Amino acid sequence: MLKKYSLYIVSVVILLFVVANSYLIAEEKYWGLFIPFLIAVIAMAVLRVDLLLTLVAFLTPLSTSLKELGIYNPIGVEMALPTEPLLFGLMIIAWVKMFSDKELFKGLYKHPVSILVGVYLFWLLLTAISSSMPLVSLKLFITRLWFISSFYVLGFAWFQDKSNVHRFVKAYLAGLSVVVVYTIIHHATKGFEHEAAHWVMSPFFKDHTSYGMALALLLPFAFYMRKWMTKGNLKLLFTSVLILLIVAIVLSYTRAAWLSLIAAICVYVVMKLRIRFSLLLTLATFFIGFVLIFQTDILMALEKNSQDSSDSFTEHIESMSNVSTDASNLERINRWKSALRLFEERPHLGWGAGTYQFNYAPYQNYYEKTIISTNAGNMGNAHSEYLSALAESGWPGLLIFLILIATIFTKAIVLYHKLDDKQEQWMLMACILGLVTYFTHAVLNNFLNMDKASVPIWAFVAIVVVLDLKHSQRKIEA
Repeated sequence: MLKKYSLYIVSVVILLFVVANSYLIAEEKYWGLFIPFLIAVIAMAVLRVDLLLTLVAFLTPLSTSLKELGIYNPIGVEMALPTEPLLFGLMIIAWVKMFSDKELFKGLYKHPVSILVGVYLFWLLLTAISSSMPLVSLKLFITRLWFISSFYVLGFAWFQDKSNVHRFVKAYLAGLSVVVVYTIIHHATKGFEHEAAHWVMSPFFKDHTSYGMALALLLPFAFYMRKWMTKGNLKLLFTSVLILLIVAIVLSYTRAAWLSLIAAICVYVVMKLRIRFSLLLTLATFFIGFVLIFQTDILMALEKNSQDSSDSFTEHIESMSNVSTDASNLERINRWKSALRLFEERPHLGWGAGTYQFNYAPYQNYYEKTIISTNAGNMGNAHSEYLSALAESGWPGLLIFLILIATIFTKAIVLYHKLDDKQEQWMLMACILGLVTYFTHAVLNNFLNMDKASVPIWAFVAIVVVLDLKHSQRKIEA
């Protein structure tokens, strides 16, 4: 009887929804279509947070910004839909669980990476208060907070089970593969031209640099999944995904992504050969000394390179060192110099997170501007994660950020050689190499304010911390 009564209630609710939504559609009001999706999300948040995390991982590569949707707001801040509203909800869930189920996060709060993440967030909040545009900086602080709360804090609890790491990677790769197929087909209709490669991934990615970043970031995990899938059909599937990502990286014409993969390969070789840090430090010191001694000759040689970006892959690679005529390279240098001038004016607290693009225009020198320069504050950022941190949060902000990155890599690399489980070793290697591609790429671009970068990056950091704490626990038990 109770089941029959419940069925009547559900039927009436569905009927009322259909009637109400039909009326709204007739009035050209379409927001009612999102109600079932909202109910499903709330149900997942209450009953199955793991499904919500998986959904966000899948939707992240497929998300699009307010700007791409043609929606503009007076303070110029962006939001990715549908992921960032979902991430906000996950942040609330994370806070509730942090206070109600402390056993779930055992060991997390005392880990050096977590302590530094806390210091990093504190400094972002402090510089948001002193910001030249407090609302912009506060919004960026909140976005960092929901990325970290969702995929570092909740991710830490979720990734205790190794299979959930696979679920996360599968979901993100599935969403990214959809974007890649769309982009390649779209690009093919334009004859795979170099110029078209800059925008064919729209509306999912704003340009080819962020697209190339995401491809490089997930490539090591695509290789890991291919290696550790035992079923023949899954191994074939991930082999196809791996090839698809490699083709997409080549066709993206993203020079920074190509360089980041070379850096990842170098790190892989160094770790596999167990090359000592002291030797690397000696070589790095020698290289820096060589550059400083012969900097004039090196600069003159670079200025002789007049090869601009091109449809030819060889010529496109040659254009990486063109600092005389290549507009992209020259504009990047212009942004870097502007960031340094901003830092000189506010060296300690900076201008506030997210405010570079609104403040840098007066700090450009007219003779350093290029054909793609602008004073409108609508054409991107400092083109460097590190210089952006320096200009927006001062020298303490950059120092905290660098110490955090160094701690993550130190913990991960030291742990790699201590793990006995080969699968865990390869999983950790995938995290390390993925993070190497991003933080190498970060010299030339900055994407930490994007869900497409922050979701996997903080997830990878959470995996490193999980593996580190599990190894420490095994040592205690042994």
